[in-house]
Amino acid sequence: MPALTMIAAAGLAVPAMAGGLALFTRHVERKVEAALPPQGIFVDVPGARLHVREQGHGPALLLIHGLGGQMSHFTYEVTRQLAHHHRVVTVDRPGSGYSARRPGAPAGLRGQAAALAALIERLELEHPLVVGHSFGGTVALALALDYPERVAGLSLLAPLTHLPDEVPPAFRPLAVRSPALRRLMAWTVATPGAIARGGAVLDEVFAPEPVPHDFPTRGGGLLGLRPSHFLAAAEDMGALPLELPAYSRRYEELRMPVAMLFGRDDRIVPWREHGVALACKAPHAVLEVVDGGHMLPVAQPDLTVKFIRAAAAG
Repeated sequence: MPALTMIAAAGLAVPAMAGGLALFTRHVERKVEAALPPQGIFVDVPGARLHVREQGHGPALLLIHGLGGQMSHFTYEVTRQLAHHHRVVTVDRPGSGYSARRPGAPAGLRGQAAALAALIERLELEHPLVVGHSFGGTVALALALDYPERVAGLSLLAPLTHLPDEVPPAFRPLAVRSPALRRLMAWTVATPGAIARGGAVLDEVFAPEPVPHDFPTRGGGLLGLRPSHFLAAAEDMGALPLELPAYSRRYEELRMPVAMLFGRDDRIVPWREHGVALACKAPHAVLEVVDGGHMLPVAQPDLTVKFIRAAAAG
């Protein structure tokens, strides 16, 4: 009887623990969304409802953030400076930030490229320069390959251009293949885990540069504590092996200017494996390597703005 009692108690404890974690996750989600509400407007496109912010006037720029991020990586400072001379459109990628994927819409590169191509048309951007950071650079490349008539050129910041041999430690918790397990983790362990190891993850992503003290708020870092953030990032990463190899074999098709900026000490997307590799394939690609790490838009906004302006002028 004692053994049966212990088994029964354990059977009750697991659902109770999961329920408690779900309640905690929901509480954190509400607090974060109250503190960091949407900054822009919502635009409906096929497959997604996109959260978009526009600033300034002039030649159009479309800015696409990286894996697990949102538009605040650019609105932290970069967009303020660019808006002096450009119409700057910053977007949360489908599923990320405050943008939502439609039920049944694909999570991969092709689906995101299609949504952003539709956004360019809806907003009448007229051949923008597309700026992509990290995974946002991957999406920008897919957009340029699938819809070259809508893109004037690419300005890529530490872009992920080829499928990596291994996942960086900071992103390994996202490597969950089962959709059901992703949803379970999103509403139980993902948020407490992100709180527990968030400092170490940010240190790795920003290294060798320090994490700005206001990144959780001004940079939108706290939005990463929501379950939707975990789900979107895990789905994005899970789709990479299915699509990126095919795109990377097409880079020689790019007939537009492609400018790349990498941090020499980037621990997330090494410049040789991704920058040099793309420069060897794309006929009009140029590569610039500077001192610094992966989070160039936040850690080095002045340098980033100078690079984007030069690409736009070119």
